[in-house]
Amino acid sequence: MKVAVFSAQRYDRFFLDEANRLRAAQGFELDYQEAALSAQTVALARGCDAVCVFVNDRLDAPVLEALAGAGVRAVLLRCAGFNNVDVAAAARLGLFVARVPAYSPEAVAEHAIALIMTLNRHTHRAYNRVREGNFALDGLLGMTLHGKSVGLIGTGKIGLATARILKGIGCRLLGADPFPSEEFKTLGDYVGLDELLARADIVSLHCPLTEDTRHMIDARALAAMKSGAMLVNTSRGALVDTQAVIAALKSRHLGSLAIDVYEQESSLFFRDRSDDIIDDDVFQRLMTFPNVLVTGHQGFFTAEALREIAAVTLDNLDAFATGRPCENILPPTR
Repeated sequence: MKVAVFSAQRYDRFFLDEANRLRAAQGFELDYQEAALSAQTVALARGCDAVCVFVNDRLDAPVLEALAGAGVRAVLLRCAGFNNVDVAAAARLGLFVARVPAYSPEAVAEHAIALIMTLNRHTHRAYNRVREGNFALDGLLGMTLHGKSVGLIGTGKIGLATARILKGIGCRLLGADPFPSEEFKTLGDYVGLDELLARADIVSLHCPLTEDTRHMIDARALAAMKSGAMLVNTSRGALVDTQAVIAALKSRHLGSLAIDVYEQESSLFFRDRSDDIIDDDVFQRLMTFPNVLVTGHQGFFTAEALREIAAVTLDNLDAFATGRPCENILPPTR
């Protein structure tokens, strides 16, 4: 079975090849493509039985129709989110679509904590200062996290992993989730979203992107936050209205921002743009703030998580190839 692997980075090749070798005689033919999947690149999948894609690959109805027309019968997502897939169109076309619903939630949780710690104590700025022989502490003042209130919007596996770490630090935890977790109740308190925003010193997002959650952090939500609070997003970029965040930063109401995701990241992230002019004016404006920390969607990026992603992705493909049940297949409708 031949698989076109889109948005393939060097590390994708390493871990997918490693997982594929473990399958011995049942290994698959993996055709790596650096390009992202889109209407312009879908022809690269011709002659393949399946495609393997990542978060910024495009799988709208026209792309899915082109894939089906080229003989592709399966779509393997090497990620948990599937907001980039037209699930209804995939079902109509009879395509098998499966994802990796959970992989090392601690990896993303630990990165969220790293962002909080770095932004709060300004260690990224201190590092650059000391390398230049500047040991002044002005501008590096942080707050003691012990005893502070942290609001977690979303208390699934990643939210819970984040909560456990924060509880160990001594933070008070507030949670908002339409599907409450019994474990979270042992760590903190569930409150309404408005109360969470008003009380939290730090607000951290750990929820999927759906039509209901798109731009859930908008001008109204930002105005409801405690003045000077920190906002952290390691989930999906479009949960946050970036223009509204910029306005809140300019007014000094939002104290600081840490993001590992950005709503227009598909043209920026996962590639070296250091020799290019970045023409995204919104992103460039965001980068001018000294109280903003941005990383390039690396929350998942640990060896353990990548090994698990590769193994589950190929197991999903094996389920399709052999006709056995697959617990990670997407439902026919959203």
